[in-house]
Amino acid sequence: MPNSRFPRILFAAALFSATALTQAPVALALSGMAQSSSVGHQGIQPADTAPGSHTGTENQHSQATPPAADKPEAPKPDAAAAAEAEAEPAIKAEIIHDFSKLPEPVRKLREAIVEAAASGDVERMRPIMDPGAQKTDGPDQNEDPIETLKSFSGDTEGLEILAIMLDLMQTGVARIEAGTPDEVYVWPYFVGKPLNELTPPEKVDLLRIVTAGDLAAMDEAGGYNFYRIGISPDGKWKFIVSGD
Repeated sequence: MPNSRFPRILFAAALFSATALTQAPVALALSGMAQSSSVGHQGIQPADTAPGSHTGTENQHSQATPPAADKPEAPKPDAAAAAEAEAEPAIKAEIIHDFSKLPEPVRKLREAIVEAAASGDVERMRPIMDPGAQKTDGPDQNEDPIETLKSFSGDTEGLEILAIMLDLMQTGVARIEAGTPDEVYVWPYFVGKPLNELTPPEKVDLLRIVTAGDLAAMDEAGGYNFYRIGISPDGKWKFIVSGD
């Protein structure tokens, strides 16, 4: 088995988007005191003060402005929230291993792909990938999808790419962008899970699809980047793509 099974991109679709949050601190300023006490600067003259009357010092004390409050600190960003935002994966996905929980149209198209791939006849993929009734996302809508599919196979009959597709569709699936117009079900589920969080059984799943050398390269790249197959919630073929 060669060290890498990566072919060129067949069809691509942009699925992801990212958002950024900013929080600007607000600074508040308090004016300083304009008047200071004159005690200690002006002499107290007890001889000039009549008995029973308020002394000048008492008047100054009664009229003195309270000391200024400490200047409040500008609010700081929530460090915990910032750390949590950084820790969030770029892709939010629901991982599904029980295919009975898939929408019926998605489940039926998956079964059709598995049946066609297992037959060894690449032409059986035509009604699935035909850009007519079932739109195929790709760089050239006029290109024959079957000839293109065969061109990415290591053999002339397209058997290798069928084997890869069969392996992909037998893993779990990632439901991405749920509840949005961009919702899509993507095989294999590794697209929706950080590689450093894979359990040993999940790594075995992945190594059924790629080589150990490919996996090491993916670790360096930061995520799964081999073949993916996408199906829309209404059971339409969306894409087959490889690479970043």
